[in-house]
Amino acid sequence: MNVGFVGLGAMGAAMVRNLLAKGVSVTVWNRSRAIVDELAAEGARAAATVDEAFAADIVLTMLAHDKAMREVLVDSGVLARAGKGVVHVNHATISTDLAAELAVLHAELGLGYVAAPVFGRPPVAQAGGLNVLAAGAPEAVAKAQPVLEMLAAKVWPLGEDPVRANALKLAGNFMIVSAIESMGEAVALGEAYGVAAPDLLDMLSSTLFAAPIYKIYGGMIAERRYSPPGFAAELGLKDVRLVLDAAEAKGLSMPLADLAEASLESLLAGDEKDLDLAALAEIARGRVEGR
Repeated sequence: MNVGFVGLGAMGAAMVRNLLAKGVSVTVWNRSRAIVDELAAEGARAAATVDEAFAADIVLTMLAHDKAMREVLVDSGVLARAGKGVVHVNHATISTDLAAELAVLHAELGLGYVAAPVFGRPPVAQAGGLNVLAAGAPEAVAKAQPVLEMLAAKVWPLGEDPVRANALKLAGNFMIVSAIESMGEAVALGEAYGVAAPDLLDMLSSTLFAAPIYKIYGGMIAERRYSPPGFAAELGLKDVRLVLDAAEAKGLSMPLADLAEASLESLLAGDEKDLDLAALAEIARGRVEGR
């Protein structure tokens, strides 16, 4: 099986390395060339154009946002030029509106389409331990399934409507942001009363909140270790805004998402922007210190 991979940020590159380690033939393309050459040195085939990547049987994409998806896949015409029978698996976190649009476009072009956003940071991706959501036409999902299983600790089937997978992904990312916000506020309260952040977070993430999100992000918050980013704060802000858009489309109010948007905007208004999402906790600390 030949696999194409488009979009080689931290997550995409880690996923490619996992597939290469399992003996998969992967053709890679990215808008910036350096990572393409790096992965080619590790066994991938470098594509000179995005069309070359789409010459594969299955094409995985991990682009940063809606704008990149439109520019690389829609506006470029690559989807219209792709061979019939190709299955496109989109791992990116995108808007529910674009998810619906892509499902219609692929059907019109005779291409398979699977929405397969993932949960997990780059080290988990390289180890093949992601949680992968999967929604799309049964035949497309079935064709993609062997590759998805190489990437995943578990593949979570979500039916035929790709929008469902993207909605669940947005809901999950919203819960991650909310967890970080709550940890930041709890740390600020504890520190104001002389409780060190490592003590507070070690105790709580080992008992009441013994879950990976609290342990991983709690450790980063305790150590104030926010660079290099595994989940960039700017992408977290993008996701929160997509959550708010999706909620508005259904007439829902999400006050915590409003708070998270404001906090992330404050975080990214500073000089340093290349920070992990965990740095959101510093905004809560600043609120207390600034009283």
